[in-house]
Amino acid sequence: MRKLILSLALTLLLAPAAWAGELIISAAASLTDTFNDLKPVYEKAHPGDTLTMNFAASGALLAQMAQGAPVDVFASADQKTMDDAVSKNLVDPATRVTFAKNDLVIATPAGAPAVKSMEALKDAKFKHVGIGNPDSVPAGRYAKAALTKAALWDALSSKYVMAESVRQVLDYLTRGEVDAGFVYATDAKKGGDKVAVTAIIPLDKPVTYPVAVTVTTKNKKSAQAFVDFLKSPEAQKILAARGFAKP
Repeated sequence: MRKLILSLALTLLLAPAAWAGELIISAAASLTDTFNDLKPVYEKAHPGDTLTMNFAASGALLAQMAQGAPVDVFASADQKTMDDAVSKNLVDPATRVTFAKNDLVIATPAGAPAVKSMEALKDAKFKHVGIGNPDSVPAGRYAKAALTKAALWDALSSKYVMAESVRQVLDYLTRGEVDAGFVYATDAKKGGDKVAVTAIIPLDKPVTYPVAVTVTTKNKKSAQAFVDFLKSPEAQKILAARGFAKP
């Protein structure tokens, strides 16, 4: 009996930790710094909730969820990937909101020749052009659409250095491994004085970021609270500090 009482007491003592709301947030690679900034602010305002961040290209995150990876909230760098998540019944469409906007830019390593337009990439001095894989990286998909519209996609095909995320393209740029690359404006800002933005790419559809609660979450209340938090003035201020705009 004494052991049973001690066991029950220990269970009650540990219960708050066991029941604490751990949320797994799968977010696009371009949100890495911003969501890491948001994490302590959200956790302070929601005692008991702990955020675990998982960053990768949006398409890779979608594949992880489709294969059964535990996720509570999914934030994508484009609407198409979220549309796919809805069609695969991976997220609750009723919880879907768009919380941020970005620009697609051409950037170069600092001190390298500037690229004033996509057409300029045809110049022989631009031998290597970093671009996210359009099959899984939204930034690459946006870039491909813009290049295709300008009748340049095939013409530049021999120059592409494919990357598995937009942050990998940024890494190529900061190390001078490509002559130019397609990244988001926020990524170029992250590159600091190692990267120069030389052109903003006009797009038919703006770069917007949707977020939604997954259908498999076991902590729907807290997951919804995080989604709501992203639209709050406090969160929007943090997003703006990293270069994102309101949708």
